[in-house]
Amino acid sequence: MTDREATAMTTTPDPMSTPGPEQVGDEDFAAILAATRDFVRSRVVPRENEIAEADAIPDDLRAQVADMGLFGYAIPQEWGGLGLNLTQDVELAMELGYTSLALRSLFGTNNGIAGQVLVNYGTDTQKAAWLERIASGDVVASFALTEPGAGSSPAGLRTKAEADGDDWVITGGKRFITNAPIADLFVTFARTREAEGNDPGIAVFLVPADAPGVQVGPRDRKMGQEGAWTADVTFDGVRVPADALVGGSEEVGYKAAMMSLARGRVHIAALAVGAARRALDESVAYATGATQAGAPIGGFQLVQAMLADMQTGVMSGEALVREAARKYHTGEDRRIAPSVAKLHCTEMVGRVADLAVQVHGGTGYMREVPVERIYREVRLLRLYEGTSEIQRLIIGGGLVKAAQRAAR
Repeated sequence: MTDREATAMTTTPDPMSTPGPEQVGDEDFAAILAATRDFVRSRVVPRENEIAEADAIPDDLRAQVADMGLFGYAIPQEWGGLGLNLTQDVELAMELGYTSLALRSLFGTNNGIAGQVLVNYGTDTQKAAWLERIASGDVVASFALTEPGAGSSPAGLRTKAEADGDDWVITGGKRFITNAPIADLFVTFARTREAEGNDPGIAVFLVPADAPGVQVGPRDRKMGQEGAWTADVTFDGVRVPADALVGGSEEVGYKAAMMSLARGRVHIAALAVGAARRALDESVAYATGATQAGAPIGGFQLVQAMLADMQTGVMSGEALVREAARKYHTGEDRRIAPSVAKLHCTEMVGRVADLAVQVHGGTGYMREVPVERIYREVRLLRLYEGTSEIQRLIIGGGLVKAAQRAAR
């Protein structure tokens, strides 16, 4: 973790973190949460195998997602969204994590790491041009940050943007970009100058997917998360006007990246908790119904011990992700707490998924059994929005620096 990263994550308040008249009250949010829970469990869960086989979210489910306002659940109401803050976001995410993670991926970047860059750093003109369409689902936004040599730490990115008259010309390549094959807008991070001191030299640009020179590669073939599409994106001399520069300033880019990633880490932690809850529910149901020698396997103490460890993981994750969301929301901690939640919950769901397969025995290794899909899907959660190793560096480095500051 560099000093630049630390500075970026502890400055520039997030407007979505401060309660205001445009945000959803408790009663309205309870209705949104209940509707989402019902949709996930009654409409999506029965079609998980269909999603996996087709490697796509069915059009009718996408239409229902749009009608429910989920493409813009974290976009402020003034721009057509639901206006959920992060403490509400994580409750919704725990419900969305209960089913195929591809569903959430369809609209996750609109609300998260792509949409929040515009919400928190865009000019009024940029917000007016894009946010309502992002919130409605008419526009799918992608977060174009990761490159072959710049993954968990944005500091190493090589995509360049050079000023040419009143325009910017962008050249470079991005990798593993979520929703790239269906994106209408790429929120693109590019180097406009060499890094110097606390200036990382990174800016953010709004690049329409149909701009000349934008090329999207074939869909990646992944271990899991069928239906969640990613691909490489190449920018070959892509020309954008001056007003495509987010915030109208070259200086906001790196702060935008780090703040969006920190917020996204809490959201990913909540998704992990939802997936762990589903794995536990499936395992309890299986242990209750499956028999060995005429007796339910749930009566065996070693099976009960596995279920106990799973339940402990789920409950610890729920408590941690809610506390991390609260601290981010109040501004108390937007650096260490998100990384703690992301590290613990994504590692936890991996252990829970493994135990779920073990409880199911050979059945758990079969395709079309939910815990087999969960086992593959959740492995990715330890990688994006910063790997577990990066989270450990952020946490450990942050604690040491805090102690050094206190000792001065």
